Amino acid sequence: MAGNTEMASLEESFRKFAIYGDTKATGQDMNGKNWAKLCKDCKVTDGKSVTSTDVDIVFSKVKGKTARVINYEEFKKALEELAPKRFKDKSKEEAYEAICQLVAGKEPINVGVTKAKTVGAVERLTDTSKYTGSHKERFDETGKGKGKSGRENIVDTSGYVSAYKNAGTYDAKVKK
Repeated sequence: MAGNTEMASLEESFRKFAIYGDTKATGQDMNGKNWAKLCKDCKVTDGKSVTSTDVDIVFSKVKGKTARVINYEEFKKALEELAPKRFKDKSKEEAYEAICQLVAGKEPINVGVTKAKTVGAVERLTDTSKYTGSHKERFDETGKGKGKSGRENIVDTSGYVSAYKNAGTYDAKVKK
């Protein structure tokens, strides 16, 4: 059959697909949805000789009667079932090795994951160098926010009118 290192990477692939999309999964069991994803992502299904229907039938065949998941041993049996269908021109052992090579070392592909972009209006709105008025006071020259001092009007509680030139000189005049 397949080599020892290949079996280790096959088991690693099984665990990665088993936990895909399920935060509570332990990696010991794989559900039907993840089995179908494994077959699709690893190109076990080709649309002609092996279809998604074949994948579902094999999953139902290898799992226990009342079970909803398969373990690693059942996973290997499922690959054995699909191997002759996928590689018709090879012997059973060669087909199993070939299908193991398809799966070994692979991990789930994330399709349709949205990437954040800052273009157009967003870039213009977040450029602090273009801010004017009171908003400009909230940032220093580098564009970094000043924090609380940039957001609040700090009240002068000294008792003097703002911009008074002789602030703090009253005590010196009274003592004379």
